[in-house]
Amino acid sequence: MNMSRKTISAFKRELLEREARKNWDKFYKRNTCNFFKDRHWIKDEFVQLCPELDWKEPLIGLEAGCGVGNLLFPLCEVFPDLFMNACDFSPRAVQFVKVHSTNDSLLDHLKPDSIDFCCLIFVLSAINPDKMNYVVKNIYKILKTDGLVIFRDYAENDHAMLRFNERQKISEKLYVRQDGTRAYFFSENELSDLFCSNGFADDIIELVHKKTINIKEGVNVPRTFVQCKFRKIV
Repeated sequence: MNMSRKTISAFKRELLEREARKNWDKFYKRNTCNFFKDRHWIKDEFVQLCPELDWKEPLIGLEAGCGVGNLLFPLCEVFPDLFMNACDFSPRAVQFVKVHSTNDSLLDHLKPDSIDFCCLIFVLSAINPDKMNYVVKNIYKILKTDGLVIFRDYAENDHAMLRFNERQKISEKLYVRQDGTRAYFFSENELSDLFCSNGFADDIIELVHKKTINIKEGVNVPRTFVQCKFRKIV
C-alpha cells in the first residue's frame, strides 16, 4: 500500500500555511501564559554551551519566537545585564510580553551586525521548511561576526513524531497537530547543511535525551531533541 496517499491534501497544506499565524494566535488565546513551563534550565545549559560569552557583560540578544516569554523572562532574571530583543509570529503571544512583533525582515527593526547571540528554541520546527532558509539568512544579517545561534528543537524519531499518524503528515517529517499548528523534526545533518550554507560554522550539534514525566497522568516517555551552537563566520 502506498502510505503517501493518506497524507493530507495539497489544498489542506496550503490552507495550513495561510493560516499559520491565526492558528498560533488561537493557541495563545486558549492557553495564555499557562501551556509552556518557564525554561529555568537555561542558566547552566547556556553557560556550558557558550563559554565564550561573558554573561556578566551587557550582551545584546534576540529571541526569535519568544512566545509568552517562557525563556525571555528567566534569561533576563538570571543575567540582569542582558539587553534582549524579542519577536514572535503570534501578535497575541507578543502582547503578553509587551514587545512589537514582526514576520518581515529583521533589518527593519534591528541594525545589521548588532546582536551577540540569537536564541532559536523550539521555533524553527513551527515554520514551513521552504522558509527556513530565509529565516537563517535573516538572522545571519543581524548577528555580529562570531555571533552565536543557540538552538534547540525536536529531533527526528522523537516520541512526539512517532505519535502522529499518516493523516497528520504534511510532508517528510512535517506534521500538523489537532489545533492546526505544525511541527517539523530535524536531523543533525540537515541542520548542519542549513546553517553552514548560510555563513555559519556548526560548533556543536548534539542530541539531547530527556523524559517527559507526569506521575498524576501516568506519563513517562523518552524525548529526543537536537541542540546546537552555530557561529557566524565572515
